Amino acid sequence: MPVKHYVQQIDLTHPKYLQRLVESRRVFNSNNCELNVFESYEQAYRVPLTFGDFIISSMVQGKKIMHLPGQAAFDYQPGESVIVPANETMIIDFPEAAADNPTQCIALSVKEDYIRNTLVYLNDYYNSEPSEKNDWRLQFNKYHFSNDADVTELINKLIRICRSPDPGRDIYADLNMKELLIRILQSQHLELVAGERNTHSNNTRFHFVLHYIHEHLTENIPIDALCRKAYLSRNIFFKWFKEQFGITPLQYINRERLKLAKQLLADRNNTVSQVSLQCGFNDTNYFIRLFRSAEGITPGTYQLICFK
Repeated sequence: MPVKHYVQQIDLTHPKYLQRLVESRRVFNSNNCELNVFESYEQAYRVPLTFGDFIISSMVQGKKIMHLPGQAAFDYQPGESVIVPANETMIIDFPEAAADNPTQCIALSVKEDYIRNTLVYLNDYYNSEPSEKNDWRLQFNKYHFSNDADVTELINKLIRICRSPDPGRDIYADLNMKELLIRILQSQHLELVAGERNTHSNNTRFHFVLHYIHEHLTENIPIDALCRKAYLSRNIFFKWFKEQFGITPLQYINRERLKLAKQLLADRNNTVSQVSLQCGFNDTNYFIRLFRSAEGITPGTYQLICFK
């Protein structure tokens, strides 16, 4: 089970200020976004919720079951976020909510023109290779995701800023919201290109590099080799990769190797040392440290859980 990154809990509404027990709402406004804090204190089912703007939602405590148009219902729990287009109705169940076990969720509502300006910024400044420009846009094929450390930190900062009386909060909210949107867009771009790497391996430099990484995932992959494959200098290659995907080439390689490691550990005939070598790690201790950092447990413990 991957390590989860949780949004910090917010003080619950005092009972005397509650106007309803299901989806009680507090609102904190800034120039370009609105922070909504929702709480539910009793079981409820098929509760509709619609926003007129794009939403970045993150679960703080408790559990919901979400129903989005054209998607299978899914559990929504702390450490996870959901993005929803403007004017799309969410249908929500609260199967476990109670006075002593309330759900709490935040929703950041972002204005359309702010998103448009952020996309213009990305198209102008995050396309360092003119021959292979990425048309930056929000995608909703991956609307539900686990928070990484960077996204969680930015959401926590936005919650603190939006609730602050600081007269400069609009400026701080603007900077952090722009970074949050960029990180979500970069993550979506990486998922899209990685998913196409086999069928579109020669379409773009992006596809070619990711395809090469996966073809050689179990081998030593020198960064200089990737630079040559991309026909870029080392400095430009790092800048290009980080701009497009939000992480470094080494972070991507290690992430994909750990995915492979979990598949191999599911075979009881593989030892941790064997899996480390098969995944391209020459140092087993380094592999164990990376695995524990990502999954919260050692590879050996993960393997034992697989066979329970």
